[in-house]
Amino acid sequence: MAKVKPFRGIRPPKEMIEQVASRPYDVLNSEEARREAEGNPKSLYHIIKPEIDFEPGTDEHDPKVYDKAVDNFRRFRENGWLVQDEREHYYIYAQTMEGRTQYGIVIAANVHDYVNGVIKKHELTRRDKEDDRMKHVRVNNANIEPVFFAFPDNERLEKIIREVASGNPEYDFTAPDGFGHHFWVIDDPETERAITEEFEGMPHLYIADGHHRSAAAARVGLEKAEQNPAHTGEEEYNYFLAVAFPASHLRIIDYNRVVRDLNGLSPAEFLDRLAKDFVVEEKGAEIYHPERLHNFSLYLGGRWYSLTPREGRYNDADPIGVLDVTISSDLILRDILGITDLRSDKRIDFVGGIRGLGELRDRVDSGEMAMALALYPVSMKQLIDIADTGNIMPPKTTWFEPKLRSGLVIHSLD
Repeated sequence: MAKVKPFRGIRPPKEMIEQVASRPYDVLNSEEARREAEGNPKSLYHIIKPEIDFEPGTDEHDPKVYDKAVDNFRRFRENGWLVQDEREHYYIYAQTMEGRTQYGIVIAANVHDYVNGVIKKHELTRRDKEDDRMKHVRVNNANIEPVFFAFPDNERLEKIIREVASGNPEYDFTAPDGFGHHFWVIDDPETERAITEEFEGMPHLYIADGHHRSAAAARVGLEKAEQNPAHTGEEEYNYFLAVAFPASHLRIIDYNRVVRDLNGLSPAEFLDRLAKDFVVEEKGAEIYHPERLHNFSLYLGGRWYSLTPREGRYNDADPIGVLDVTISSDLILRDILGITDLRSDKRIDFVGGIRGLGELRDRVDSGEMAMALALYPVSMKQLIDIADTGNIMPPKTTWFEPKLRSGLVIHSLD
């Protein structure tokens, strides 16, 4: 059963929230962070992307960069830009995108739940990215940015969310990308006990986004436990920062593919090869969106096509084989285009659906790419089924939007 707790959050004063809050470290590069933080010493990028305080081109993994994160985190607290709450709290964090709002509960999740599989994952992690976040957590002695969790819908927690969110939020702002962020502090011990109890009744939590942050937090927690001869399991380092959303609140959007060449085939030959495994229908010059699961959108030579796999080309009984990302990876990318490793092959790139299918068209029309493939989004049910069966999704399968804003609250390991 899931073990969670409230914690003494480290947060910006209300009047500074928009200056401090930032996008997550992994959705932008160093130069983009440098531009966004320009003229703003309070930006969290100085802690989560501290290479921006050095000359452009500085290696973000240089030890002096991690040291700078520590210096900046200390300076933020000394200047009163980040202040620790007097007592432990849970928090409610809501996000609004295109008129739709999703509500999550900010918790301290248990490291050992991650290790023992109570917190389930659906993606593989890369050791180098784990190492980077582990060093960042270790040197700052804090989880600066949260992990994004989902949990099975729970009526009692929904009621708590509604009641808390009916009050005035502590933070309420619209970020430069147009997404709204709303944050409440829960200040009622009875409500806190109810939240803890409800999570204790859940057999599993699910990582939606933040697999590397979860793995890094767990490694630091276990490291600290090993170094502490008086370890009890209740120390703060046994927990890490997460925002947990009811599964029905979340929406996964499409994660699409663009490919640089047709593996020596002409466009006509490529379409002929596709027709062996798919019903291919030309849709014209207007953007065509996939209409349902097992329907794909192809952009090639200035035209859009609908692709529907023929009967028997995939296995509905296999939780991985039934995924559209698997069908397209096997029947198109591997069998026709010779792309076998989505993680390392330089011929393929990936485009989050938040950019729209116009981005796919533009990258092909520019000559940078030869073709684009749009996929119907994975469902939360598919994600949970895969995690529950112990399977791992193929690379670049899920894209959650909006992303959690960083800097609303930080979890100290002390």
